[in-house]
Amino acid sequence: QVRLVESGGGVVQAGGSLRLSCAASGRIESLVAMAWYRQAPGLQRDKVARITAYGNTVYSDAVKGRFTISRDIAKNTVYLQMNSLNSEDTAVYVCSLEDFRGTSVQTYWGQGTQVTVSS
Repeated sequence: QVRLVESGGGVVQAGGSLRLSCAASGRIESLVAMAWYRQAPGLQRDKVARITAYGNTVYSDAVKGRFTISRDIAKNTVYLQMNSLNSEDTAVYVCSLEDFRGTSVQTYWGQGTQVTVSS
């Protein structure tokens, strides 16, 4: 029902910046929030940032102060501005969307985009 496509991943030097985007399409009944997760090989998927439909944001301790999540409601797109990147930020970044449908919230996932930080 809802499709998410991430873009903006790539290779960047330590200390550099990168901006990810996630475009949503399909029928959204009632948007609750969108979020960014990341997963490195052999590790669990971690939530790094979340933004509600009202603009409230939450960040993981690992990225707080360095990453900024934002959204463009008209474009149905969420962004993740990543600054002061280090090697531990290397991971596949996945976008999610929480949609209230009927009696519960359903979460949709994108396919992910690779971010690699050198050094």
